[in-house]
Amino acid sequence: MRLGPYELSSNLFLSPLAGYTNLPMRLTVRELGGLAWATTDLVNARSLLERNPTALKLVASAPADRPFAIQLFGSVPSEMRDAAVMCEDLGAESVDINMGCPVKKVVKIGGGSAMMTELDKTAALVRGMIAAVKIPITAKMRLGWDDDNLTAPDLARVLEEAGVAAIFVHGRTRAQGFSGRVNIAGIRSVVAALTHIPVIGNGDVTTPEAAKHMLDETGCTGVSIGRGAFYDPWIFRRTHHYLRTGELLAEPTFEERVAVMRRHFERYCEFYGEMYGCRLFRKVAPWYAKRFGPAKPFKQRMIAITSRADFEAAIAEHIRWRAQFCDAGGVLLAKYAPAPMVASFLRDPNSADAMESDAIRVPKGPVEVW
Repeated sequence: MRLGPYELSSNLFLSPLAGYTNLPMRLTVRELGGLAWATTDLVNARSLLERNPTALKLVASAPADRPFAIQLFGSVPSEMRDAAVMCEDLGAESVDINMGCPVKKVVKIGGGSAMMTELDKTAALVRGMIAAVKIPITAKMRLGWDDDNLTAPDLARVLEEAGVAAIFVHGRTRAQGFSGRVNIAGIRSVVAALTHIPVIGNGDVTTPEAAKHMLDETGCTGVSIGRGAFYDPWIFRRTHHYLRTGELLAEPTFEERVAVMRRHFERYCEFYGEMYGCRLFRKVAPWYAKRFGPAKPFKQRMIAITSRADFEAAIAEHIRWRAQFCDAGGVLLAKYAPAPMVASFLRDPNSADAMESDAIRVPKGPVEVW
C-alpha cells in the first residue's frame, strides 16, 4: 500500500501506546520483520516546542527506525502547526494527530477524543498543519465520543477534504475506553465514507487471523496493531506471511523468545541508562513470560531487577526451574504449554484464555476518572 508519497513494504502498522511504543520497542519489532510503519508515543505539541526532555525522549528515533511518524496531541492550532514543522525537521516521515485518546488529561485540553466533537474547528487546525509541512499528515480517531455520537465517518470526510493522507480508526468509542468488542461495522462505515485515502483499522488484532478478519470485513487498506504486538512481537512477520501465503508460521521457541527479550532489554539499558532501563523493563518482561509456560517465579524476580546482572541471573534461574516442566529434550510438556493466542472476535470474553491474554495494563473504570 501507499501512504502519501511512500510505498510501504506491507500494510501493517505499529499503533502508538503511551508508555510502551518507545524507540527500544519499535526497533525490536522492526528487526523481527513484517512491519511497514511505526508511530511514536503521543507527545504534547507544546511540550515538544518547549523542548521538554521527556517529550524529546518520546520522539527520539534512529536510522533503523524508518519510516516513522510522530504522534502529536493538542488543540491550539499554532502550537500543532509549529510542532508539525519541528517533527519534519527531526526527520519524521509523517505527523499523526491523536484524535482518539480517551484519557482525561488529553481530552481536557481539547485533544484526543475531544477533537471528534467539533468538526469545523478540527478541520481548520488540520489544514494549518498540512499547509506548514511537506510530509503527510494523518489522523488517528475512535468511532466517536459514545454510541449516540458516532462521528468518525463525518470527521473522516472532513479530514479527507482538508488533505490528510490516511485515517487510522480504532473501533471503539471514547466512552468504551478499552472495554467491550471492537465495532467492525463502525470501521467499515469510515471506509465507506472516503473516496481516495487509505483507512487503517485498529483494535483487537492479536493474531494473523484477526488481521485478515479486519481487512476482509471492513475493507480497510491496512491494519494497525497495538496491544497485540506486546503479546506477540513476532505478529507482524507472522501476519505478513499469512496474508501473502495463507500459511501460519510456527510460534517462536522459548529460546527465540529469550533471545529477543535480551535484545529488547539491552536496548532499554542503552536508551534509558542501566538503572532506569531496568526499572522500566519490569513492566515489559511479563509480556514475554506470558508465552513461556509456567513462569510465576520469573515474573516475581523480574519486578525487582536493578541491573543487567539481575536480569541475567533471573533468566538463568528460570531456565533451571523450568526444566521440571520439560521433556528430556528441553521441550515444554504439552500440559504446561500456554494456550494458543485466539483472535478476540472468536474468543469467549469470559474464558480463562481471554483474561490471560489481556495482560497489558490499561485504565479501568469509567473514562471520566482516568
